[in-house]
Amino acid sequence: MRKTFVSGALRKHFITGLLIWIPLIITIWVLKVIFDALDQSLLLLPASFQTESWLGVHVPGLGAVLTLVVVFLTGVFATNFFGAQLVSLWHEVLHRIPVVNSIYSSVKQISDTLFSSSGQAFRKALLVQWPHAGMWTLAFHTGTPGGDVVSHVPPDCVSVYVPTTPNPTGGYFVIVRRADVIELDMSVDQALKYIISMGVVPPAK
Repeated sequence: MRKTFVSGALRKHFITGLLIWIPLIITIWVLKVIFDALDQSLLLLPASFQTESWLGVHVPGLGAVLTLVVVFLTGVFATNFFGAQLVSLWHEVLHRIPVVNSIYSSVKQISDTLFSSSGQAFRKALLVQWPHAGMWTLAFHTGTPGGDVVSHVPPDCVSVYVPTTPNPTGGYFVIVRRADVIELDMSVDQALKYIISMGVVPPAK
């Protein structure tokens, strides 16, 4: 009896330790991957401008700082009149290049939709029946059907993204009737946590 109690206590403490360390280690690992990726931007500079040539050592993080500064200055430049005209000209040039046009246009349209403050994509968490009636899952509202699709689906439909778990970057794009969609009183962040945890971490009411 005592042996069972001791083994149960050891198992409990071990699992508690795992629950503390695993999220911390994964968080640090993800941040390190992002940090290292940003830091690689320093390699785009000529060798004479890199820290190894004038300091003799590599300064970690300088490339990440450089990336953030470049992104910020690009935003500042693109918001004034001259910068906006130059960006528009750049877009026109890219649109005239075969292959590049299709890739660039698709990526730009997606990024504009996701990051635009006026866009509705991924602003609402939904509950839909998937993969068949009687089974429910979380989804995200991405917009309304467009193009020739509109003439082949029932009126008043919405486009939704059904993510997979525990990796929400993979999923399915589906079109459903608005009447079959339940809009949840839940933020997108809460819904993502719920999905990633496979339902273990329910959102607070």
